[in-house]
Amino acid sequence: MAVHLSVRTLLLSAALLGAGAAHAAKPFQIEEASIESIQDAIRSGETTCRQVVQDYITRARAYNGVCSKLVTAEGTKIKAVPGAVRAGAPLKFPTATLAIDKHVPDFDKYKGLPPDFGRMEPTLSDPGVYQQFGMLVGTANAGQVNALESINIRGERSVTCKGKFDAPPGTPLPKDAPPACEKFRQQPDALEYAAQLDEKYGRDFDTKTMPLYCAPMSFKAVYDTADMRSTGGGDVKYAMDAPPRDSTLVRRLREAGAIIYAHAHNSEYNGGSGDPTGPAKVERPYIGAGGSRETWGGMTCNPYDTERVTAGSSGGSGASVAANLVVCSICETTGGSCRGPANYHSTALIVPTKGMISFDGTIGANPYQDRPGIICRSVKDAATVLDAFRDKKTGTYFDAHDLYTSLPRVIESKTPYLDAIATAKARPLAGMRIGIVRELFVKDNPAKIAVSDGINRELAVLRNLGAELVETVDPRYPDDPAIPNMTFTFNDAIAEVVPFHMPEIFAWQKDGKPEFTVPGWDVTSRKYLVALSTHKAPLPANLNFNRVFGNPPEDPEAVSGYTFAFDFAKYLALRGDASVYDWQTLNANAKYYNDVRRAAMTNWENKEMDIRTDAITYTMKRRDTLRMVMTKVLRQNGIDVLVNPVNPTLAEKIGGATASDSGSRSGYGYGAMLGIPEVFVPAGFSTTVVDASFVLSKDATRYEGQWNATPTRLGGVGLPYNIAFWAEPGQESTLITVASAYESATQHRKSPPGFGPVRHEP
Repeated sequence: MAVHLSVRTLLLSAALLGAGAAHAAKPFQIEEASIESIQDAIRSGETTCRQVVQDYITRARAYNGVCSKLVTAEGTKIKAVPGAVRAGAPLKFPTATLAIDKHVPDFDKYKGLPPDFGRMEPTLSDPGVYQQFGMLVGTANAGQVNALESINIRGERSVTCKGKFDAPPGTPLPKDAPPACEKFRQQPDALEYAAQLDEKYGRDFDTKTMPLYCAPMSFKAVYDTADMRSTGGGDVKYAMDAPPRDSTLVRRLREAGAIIYAHAHNSEYNGGSGDPTGPAKVERPYIGAGGSRETWGGMTCNPYDTERVTAGSSGGSGASVAANLVVCSICETTGGSCRGPANYHSTALIVPTKGMISFDGTIGANPYQDRPGIICRSVKDAATVLDAFRDKKTGTYFDAHDLYTSLPRVIESKTPYLDAIATAKARPLAGMRIGIVRELFVKDNPAKIAVSDGINRELAVLRNLGAELVETVDPRYPDDPAIPNMTFTFNDAIAEVVPFHMPEIFAWQKDGKPEFTVPGWDVTSRKYLVALSTHKAPLPANLNFNRVFGNPPEDPEAVSGYTFAFDFAKYLALRGDASVYDWQTLNANAKYYNDVRRAAMTNWENKEMDIRTDAITYTMKRRDTLRMVMTKVLRQNGIDVLVNPVNPTLAEKIGGATASDSGSRSGYGYGAMLGIPEVFVPAGFSTTVVDASFVLSKDATRYEGQWNATPTRLGGVGLPYNIAFWAEPGQESTLITVASAYESATQHRKSPPGFGPVRHEP
């Protein structure tokens, strides 16, 4: 270690002498490093690519540990057991547990099924290591986030080829090594690849051909990487846990110079698309919010408050970027799985038009909605990554392996998206017209007040940057007299578009009764639909932006059981593993972290797929219809970009209670439904949060949630939230300009206080 520090000191001293006083005033730091700052530091001689990767490994060893503890019947201590090796050291699990009667009230009166109490169990993939199963909660001030599931380090990057089975080429493998390990070990790990870059390029590399040179990145666990275990977070015993090839996006980023450094935790298999129902029933219920969790890697925690969730299924992507464990991360969203984690982690996010980035080689949930997103600490870094996804030969985003990349050619920008970053001038948004979607500011429960009010205050920044603001009007939100109203509203567009394109909406039933009514009209009649479309009849009061962008009373995907069942089966067939190749062999070689997941995955295996499903038809109709609604509002009002809060509420407690309308419900998933581009930027922090508490149901068979009467005061910097910018397909450049101008003017991003520099970190 002493020699290592001496070399670093010499490198740093030489760099400071050569770079002058300005550089000496601000030496390179890994914490909050950008792609550009890493590349500048390598060029100046302050560091090397290999040292950058080593510094991130050091941070992972310090901060990527277990951050949750079990909920047990009595709260008794458990025996210490070994965990998987990460960043060179085995995971350590807490032996203290939380008693159920400290977690929920009146447990002595509870009459429901026995809960799925927390316990340590050996994993099926590697019986020599353990993981947490059953109920758990986050640990206060854990100092750990558990954001990276696997790190690309020789000996620990695969379970099939772990330890000596992944010995460097030239070293004989043990006789009992699986045959696949000989080919697998030929691939350099992250440190070795970085050393190869240093040897080949030194301080002279071309960022035009390799824009991501030496940028260590994480990827949501559902993306296949040929040099790392890729199981979508599942504890599945594949014959070979590393896939035969990279997903297209991983391959393209390798070619752009990125370090394929780690898989980020996720909600196993993108959340697994719930339970399609069937003969398998939950025998041991799980009490509390789930969070972003997987059977192989465990629970991920929010670095701003380790007792709280990381939001959608890409939680590890958000947490790994926020805690400075990586530079950027590739997330995935079917509904809100990118927007939520970025929002809860004070990070920037670009989710481009569906089909811009290939989804080949990935475990999906709904092929029509699944798409990658880019989480970084700045819009500039995210735009740099977006540009790097272009095929080097064609200069386009098209990929023959993903049919959704067959986009109209006008959607892709012919110039780099990095060129859209706002210039440093007084009013960079002059001439821009931004529409405020007040339907998404509604404070219909106490938990929404902090975010709604916070984003409302931030609108003044956009005006100061030169933008002209207009707003929609919603009876549930006070009209701002200082901001002009849109002359053509979402309700106007819904009235014109929906009666012909999706008339079935007017026949929806809720609790056995019509969901939509208008006095004096039969809303299912041709007479009414014609009158509505010509603005001669009123729209039902509850058929507004929030409702039409939500799901029908009976979610067609849950009814049909088609999309997730089909797509996962297709993935397994294409992967071609000798042991796991369909639903039956998947479940036969897997364990699940709680009984709810076991029942769901069993039902997915046995679900009969009706090819007459209306799930695909509905999603396609909804996208076309609502894109028309959105685009008509934009064009008729002369609006460039729409703005609103990302999610209405702040991060909830892991294992905690959830109340009505929490999270991202009621229309906040519009981006995934429409496949439109979105850019999100940190917009501030709240020093208070309204949580929900458990209450025992009247029949004492289950626990429900209700909002607390008073907010909880938070420590540290508080909990972060983002501002959302969105527009029609192909408007990525406009969104990047607006978001980067706002970001530059506000600088709201703050790193989590408990995850600062580690010892000897630059």
